[in-house]
Amino acid sequence: MSKQTVLGRVTQLAKANINALLDQAEDPQKMLDQLIRDYSNNIAEAEEAVAATIGNLRLMEQDHQEDVEAGKEWGGKALAASRKADELRSGGQTAEADRFDNLAKVALGRQLQSEKEARTAEPTIAAQTEVVSKLRAGLDQMKAKLGELRAKRDELVARAKSAQAQNRMMDAVKSVDVLDPTSELNRFEDKVRREEARAMGKQELAASSLDAQFEQLDALGDSAEIEARLAALKG
Repeated sequence: MSKQTVLGRVTQLAKANINALLDQAEDPQKMLDQLIRDYSNNIAEAEEAVAATIGNLRLMEQDHQEDVEAGKEWGGKALAASRKADELRSGGQTAEADRFDNLAKVALGRQLQSEKEARTAEPTIAAQTEVVSKLRAGLDQMKAKLGELRAKRDELVARAKSAQAQNRMMDAVKSVDVLDPTSELNRFEDKVRREEARAMGKQELAASSLDAQFEQLDALGDSAEIEARLAALKG
């Protein structure tokens, strides 16, 4: 996987509109579960690619550092050879001095080559450093999106369970409204009241019959008294 592809994939995933995806889903919870799985896999793949890119950058940095150090080392050797040549020349050893000057030239050539290689690598290292920085930022965004996805899923599951509980409760209430058990109590209460009313009616009827009997008895007593008083008058 090329660095350009990795960077583009990380950027695309980091900018994914979760809400838009959920709006298109028939089953948001299953959609979220699948997104979490896909996102986790994509993050793992991206992390491997970013790690490889960082590894390549570190190798280039090591090579660059070696070139810089090699340039300094060859410069030191050139200086030492040049000073030795000057020392020999001042002592009249011209041929030996020329040999050390030639060694100094070889060392300077190696120094120049190392410095060129170091300078050539610097723009590539700078570009790769920028790419790695963007890849790291993209991974951070992806991980933040993954956290958002998980939070969305937990919220959705909780809301779904709450909605299901409310629906079950409303269905139960609806069935109670349709088959109200208190209506049976009302009918039984009406029956009891009718029985009580019948009993009250019988009591009233019995009471009125007893009063009538006593009234008749009183009437008979009055008649006997009248007859007695009449007999007394005649006697």
